[in-house]
Amino acid sequence: MTTAPPDLMEKILAGLRTVYDPEIPVNLYDLGLIYRIEPMPVADGKYDLAIDMTLTAPGCPVAGEMPDMVRDALIDMPELNEITVRLVWDPPWDQSRLSDEARLQLNMF
Repeated sequence: MTTAPPDLMEKILAGLRTVYDPEIPVNLYDLGLIYRIEPMPVADGKYDLAIDMTLTAPGCPVAGEMPDMVRDALIDMPELNEITVRLVWDPPWDQSRLSDEARLQLNMF
């Protein structure tokens, strides 16, 4: 994994936190649906970005749209060049991946 400047990672995470699961009022990052965020330096201070994500269930009705929603949330970042979002199913998502913020929002403490 490549190390990106902390401010770039903060911007990426902020962008990811603007994308919400349409059925659950929590953003994808805090739901634990983002498995990998890998910025890779290319040139001129820019980075290609690879993201692996999953869904809460394989039968999610918006499964085909979610990777585009993630990409669209980050596309205007001037530091990013190419953004690749891959939908993965291994490991399967479960509630243990929820952040404390998500647990609080969903009243799951």
